[in-house]
Amino acid sequence: MKHFLVFIALLAACAFPAAANTPAAQTEEQRLQEAGDLYFAYKQDDALEAYIALSKDTGNRQAFLNAAFIAMEQNNPKQAVDIMSAAYKLHPQDREVIEMAAEAYLADGQYITAEKFLSLLPEDPRRAGFFHINLARAQMGLGEKKLAKYNLKMAARAGTHPALANYLLGILYEEEKDYKKAADAFRKATVYDHQFIEAKKHYAAALEKLGNYNESYRQYRMIYSSEKNLKDVNAALARLKPRLTRPEKEITGGKEIIKHTFVKPLLPPENVKTKQIKIGLGMRSNGRPSARNTVHFIPSHDFTVTDAQTGRVLARGKAKESWVAVLKDGKAHLLTPANKKIFFKKSVIVTPRSNTQGEGHTIIVKNVMSGAGMTWASVDDKEYRGQLQITHNTTLNTLIPINIVNIEEYLQGVIASEMPTQFPMDALRAQAVLARTYALKHLGKHKYYGYDLCDTQNCQVYGGVTSESERGNAAVESTMGEILTYENKPIESVFSANCGGVTQSAKEAGWYDTPYLQPASDYKDFDFDQLQPYHFKELLQYPHDAYSRYDKNVSLAAFRWTRVVDEEDLSQLIKRQKKDIGRITALIPQRRGRSGYVSRLLVKGTKGNLTLNKENVIRNNLSLGMLRSSYFIVEPNYQDRELKFFVFYGGGWGHGVGFDQTGAAGRAEDGQGYKEILQHYFPLATFESPSQKSAQPAKK
Repeated sequence: MKHFLVFIALLAACAFPAAANTPAAQTEEQRLQEAGDLYFAYKQDDALEAYIALSKDTGNRQAFLNAAFIAMEQNNPKQAVDIMSAAYKLHPQDREVIEMAAEAYLADGQYITAEKFLSLLPEDPRRAGFFHINLARAQMGLGEKKLAKYNLKMAARAGTHPALANYLLGILYEEEKDYKKAADAFRKATVYDHQFIEAKKHYAAALEKLGNYNESYRQYRMIYSSEKNLKDVNAALARLKPRLTRPEKEITGGKEIIKHTFVKPLLPPENVKTKQIKIGLGMRSNGRPSARNTVHFIPSHDFTVTDAQTGRVLARGKAKESWVAVLKDGKAHLLTPANKKIFFKKSVIVTPRSNTQGEGHTIIVKNVMSGAGMTWASVDDKEYRGQLQITHNTTLNTLIPINIVNIEEYLQGVIASEMPTQFPMDALRAQAVLARTYALKHLGKHKYYGYDLCDTQNCQVYGGVTSESERGNAAVESTMGEILTYENKPIESVFSANCGGVTQSAKEAGWYDTPYLQPASDYKDFDFDQLQPYHFKELLQYPHDAYSRYDKNVSLAAFRWTRVVDEEDLSQLIKRQKKDIGRITALIPQRRGRSGYVSRLLVKGTKGNLTLNKENVIRNNLSLGMLRSSYFIVEPNYQDRELKFFVFYGGGWGHGVGFDQTGAAGRAEDGQGYKEILQHYFPLATFESPSQKSAQPAKK
């Protein structure tokens, strides 16, 4: 070890000039702040130069750490090695310096030196998981697989990044053809993070090797739901289908509703003005109609079928009769239980009637797509309040089922679809206010197709009566008619599942500069005003306490997640979705906001480069399915000097703008009321209630 320390000291002396005197005009803190401002103004080269100058002049440890972070982010690990070698000479006992030095050597493929630096780190239970992961990555690079497996098991046990630890462990078992242990490791990775499609792919392959064809097929089907153009997945499905030992629908799921639900109609008080809205059912992920040539429906009560344009009654039906709308040879008709055909040109409306006081009616619609584009996508029976409109869209040559429903009853089917109903009640109330605000703000969003809103994440996820819950319904009723406004108009009440610690502004997301959509911190023990670039590594790899770290009835993968993306998979993904730039050589964030979200990223390849702009484009083009968010740092991994895969350390789920659903749960758990929660995320918005004669600030 003594020789190693001497080696490092000599290397540092050669690599980095000695410190000079600090300019008297500015303090170290001021220079740090200026360098940070350059970074967040997207002037990374200038920021790097400023940090290096400060580190040379004063030996400031934060300057070293920031400079190394930027150098690695800019795909210059050799420069990061030089920087951290000099830092280690001045700060040989500093844990963060030692760790950053180890990561610099790891990124540069110098695994022996990286392993030696890691051995210098003091024991810290909070950091044990990531320590073992880094040690395993170095050992994998050196071919020390037995030691790597040991450290990955230790990392998985520590629980800091279980998806990453189990995935890498699965890869090692897979290489040894121990498919039973590989399958178990990949399964654990996907249990922690069901969006980790790369792990799900390996899990499905291991299951096939073990002869578990039914479960392998189910896993591949989930991958297919989010990535339909993967040749190997399509080939696996075709190969496995003849080997299934149970009916496909039974294996892949799909809920069937046999009995109608008893519901009470939601009757708003006189002072609450409500609207009837139209919701497109079973829509694609972009909110547009999916291809459909039948709509099978079963009303709970006696019903009428009327022409939507003229109001003329076309037919009458009895309670619980099963009818089908059919599109065949370009013509649409209804098929009654007696096999009578009733033709219609454009739209018909099915209206059940309840004769019992206090009893509502519902309509079961068979085979409705939900979760389009996600791994949990399924085709299930759904049940809805209100009326059912069936439209024949001649342009698309499809039938469109549309639910016509009171906005408050619509919200009852939204709340439980968008937020776990086990969350604290004030989180549910806040969600209800925002869902109502969103619906009013975006009425007519899909009017081109004949409905106001869709039932997917393109608008708000809506599951109808099937998704209702007692607590969710209570949240809607207790906030009935309440919305948030700005300048007397409903706000853009955007929300994401988890912000990862700090919400980002709409402007940072590449949308538009909106006064009430600004960053809001959910951290409890981190001063966001003192943020420096290298803090992103700390915050993502060693999660701090935050309201959005709430973990009751929700996976922590929404707060902190990891991805491993093979270079080969990524190059094919870029080629398929964008253009052929050859083998991927680097992923370089070019714009990162103060909230940590990347809004522009350069993909470098052997045949050219590609720039990805906006968070949704970045999320959709760097991983199978999509990344949970664009708040991440990414590290390359080499074997024999050849780039093999990228590791993403990420935070949050969604775009991160506006309301944080998990953060709201954490705040409600801490005793904050729903109005106080809403004010935190939308401080300039105004809270409007039907019971108020004038608007009131959104305060508790």
